[in-house]
Amino acid sequence: MSDFLDWREHTGSQPDKFFKTTLWQSGQLTLGLNCLEPGQIQKVHAHGGADKIYYVLEGEGDFTIGDEQRIAKQGMLIVAPAGIPHGVTNNGPERLSLLVTIAPPIK
Repeated sequence: MSDFLDWREHTGSQPDKFFKTTLWQSGQLTLGLNCLEPGQIQKVHAHGGADKIYYVLEGEGDFTIGDEQRIAKQGMLIVAPAGIPHGVTNNGPERLSLLVTIAPPIK
């Protein structure tokens, strides 16, 4: 893996579920890219021992963090602390691309 990345070179799509790929990983964190086409969902789930941070690169999504649900657009940062249920739906007309950091990495 390179230390210099252009996230746009790693985008993708799948018809049956959202696309995700690992951009970089160490023993301390995982940095990934999630791409959700219109109508795709990352179901609400939780990571008991890991914090997750989403950064919206393009598009907009309907995010659930615990009991709160909000729309986040390009440039916004969404934090899901360890153990808190979280998920996202792309209800918009365009692809939703997210930079996703998980620390520590999920094994």
